[in-house]
Amino acid sequence: MAVGWVAALKLVPWGDVIEATPQILQAARKLLGTTQKGNAEAAADALEGAGSEPAIPVALQLQHLRDRVARLEQEQQESAALIQSLAEQNAQVVQAVEVLRQRHRQLMVAVGVLAAGCIGLMVWALRQ
Repeated sequence: MAVGWVAALKLVPWGDVIEATPQILQAARKLLGTTQKGNAEAAADALEGAGSEPAIPVALQLQHLRDRVARLEQEQQESAALIQSLAEQNAQVVQAVEVLRQRHRQLMVAVGVLAAGCIGLMVWALRQ
């Protein structure tokens, strides 16, 4: 069973995976950082506007909201790119596993044929 995993690991294009890993990791960290920073800013803004009078003019609040929507759209696009990259890597792994499954089936057929041949030879040798 361990031999199957070793063969599966050999089929994965590790050069591509290793090459893409720093970019994916950097994108994930950036996405996480911007998401957490955006949540902190939103909480601070909510506290400022909690008083009876608005802390900042409506036009400035509107511009702030537009900027925030633009940042959220950018984060969404980055998330989509990250998901796309992970999906492509997952597809490569699935293809490698499928190839291994087919090779495993062929190997089991070959082992069965060899076992039957060995048993046949043993029976023939014992009858001689």
